[in-house]
Amino acid sequence: MRHPIHPALVHFPIACWSMATATDFAGLRFGWATWQWSTGLLTIGCAIGLVAMLTGLVEFARLEDGPVMTTAHWHLGLMLVAFSLFALRLVTGLHGFSPQPPNMLALTLSGFGLLTLFAGGYLGGRLVYHHGVGVAPVGGRPPSSRE
Repeated sequence: MRHPIHPALVHFPIACWSMATATDFAGLRFGWATWQWSTGLLTIGCAIGLVAMLTGLVEFARLEDGPVMTTAHWHLGLMLVAFSLFALRLVTGLHGFSPQPPNMLALTLSGFGLLTLFAGGYLGGRLVYHHGVGVAPVGGRPPSSRE
């Protein structure tokens, strides 16, 4: 895989969803001026997240069987759960098209979404830095044998 696009795209949903969670919880202290950003961040994160997931599926299809595939399956599953939690947070946080203040459900969805996002992101890092997915070999050796 030369120059995979998936790793370049995932930074946007990670940043947006992390900031949306931060604005949800900060809204408890600072009110409307803070949590009003959450809906926009969730929308952008979900939109770019869809594109990132599609590019990830294209790259997933190119993987070989073995330990890398096990890690990839876990990464894929956790990221699907994270996306679902943030998408549900977005939908439940709207009344019509107007954002609503975060309630206990919103905070729970954001919190679990963020934890799942971090776990899935960690596994994505393992795919790149341990298994060498999308990385050109150095000296003819895969990254996992350079330890």
